[in-house]
Amino acid sequence: MTGLRERWRLKAMRAIQERALDLFDEKGFGAVTIEEIAAAAEVSPSSVYRIFGTKEGIVVTDIEFDTMSPEALEGILAPEDPVGSLVRAVRAYESAPGAAGGPEAGRGPWRRIRYFFAEPSVRMAVCAMLDRASQRVAPLVASAGRLSETQARVATNALTFGYFAALEQWYLDGGSRPIADYVEEGLRPLRGIWS
Repeated sequence: MTGLRERWRLKAMRAIQERALDLFDEKGFGAVTIEEIAAAAEVSPSSVYRIFGTKEGIVVTDIEFDTMSPEALEGILAPEDPVGSLVRAVRAYESAPGAAGGPEAGRGPWRRIRYFFAEPSVRMAVCAMLDRASQRVAPLVASAGRLSETQARVATNALTFGYFAALEQWYLDGGSRPIADYVEEGLRPLRGIWS
């Protein structure tokens, strides 16, 4: 069970992220300040900086993944089938209440993801985030014993950055099909690594 402080932090993270996206949608990413985001989320600017660091950090932070313990990550990622695990996680995310919505809805996954590709500074932050995610996942992939540490690192980078490429194709196609379909199709060539 999470403590009171951690529950407050997660609630604040969600509020800051939602209010920031509201402002970005309304005014444009570049026109919004951290101070405006803080006021809209009813927190101090120092809280926004402490939790996210930058505006880009607000957009790229995946609150569930980034706050996940190593044990919880192990429960989601099957080291013997990381591609299948990732596709299942994306399908679960997309089917969660409130996650539906394409570009026309301005909600759901589209809301954050479109900034990954529309704002160059956000794209750079996403690449850094993917690198950190790959570093978290590589030891789990290596733990299956099928790949050396070097192979696990390379395969995990192919997995995480391949996921990003699938997201980009989804964005370029206008979000017309489920993200998981793009992830499954795009990562299909990587399945051979673990078969």
